[in-house]
Amino acid sequence: MSKGLSLWFAFSSIILLAVTAITISYSGWLAALLFVLSIANIGWGFVIRAKKERQAVRSAASEPTS
Repeated sequence: MSKGLSLWFAFSSIILLAVTAITISYSGWLAALLFVLSIANIGWGFVIRAKKERQAVRSAASEPTS
C-alpha cells in the first residue's frame, strides 16, 4: 500500500474515533454508529493492504527470470 493511502486510513480512523469519543456524551446511538464506521474503516484499510500485497506477489511471480 502506498504511503499516501496508509496515511489516509490512519488519519481518517483517528478522526472517526475522536468524533466517536466526543459524541458519546451527546447520543449513545450516534456514538455506536460512528464506532461501527470506525471499525469498518480500519478493516477496509486492512483489506486494501492485503489486496495490494497479493497483486505485488502475483506480478513478481509472473515476471520472467533470466
